[in-house]
Amino acid sequence: MADIISFNNLRREAEDRAAGRLDKTKVMAARKGIQEARRPNRCEKCGSRISEPDAGAPAEPRRLQTPYVFCDSCLAEYTDFIDQLQGRGNPDLYWHNDVWLESWRRWIDYKSTLDRYIRSKEFSQLVREIQLNTMDE
Repeated sequence: MADIISFNNLRREAEDRAAGRLDKTKVMAARKGIQEARRPNRCEKCGSRISEPDAGAPAEPRRLQTPYVFCDSCLAEYTDFIDQLQGRGNPDLYWHNDVWLESWRRWIDYKSTLDRYIRSKEFSQLVREIQLNTMDE
């Protein structure tokens, strides 16, 4: 009889482990959402590093204002995408076909969906909960 197992203790331990997993899941979800939202000095399309301009270097001509941070290569592709949508596409760029247009549309849809998620009240609540848990520790 000395080896009696307390089911209440086992249940409590299991609940504590589950709560710990849930906290880790919340932290990972928030971290992924925030990282995906904006990564400084990285192209949002391809992820390549974008170098800061040298302070002593001559100023570049004004770049196209975009809602995204692009490297030079992706910026050129985005500009071509906008031109194509406006009927000013370059026929020499034969690979800018319907599938290429669709891929850009879908990428922009993905980014706008992610931005809406980051601004949602539920995601804000998740971030607040994580901040509160972090402060409690």
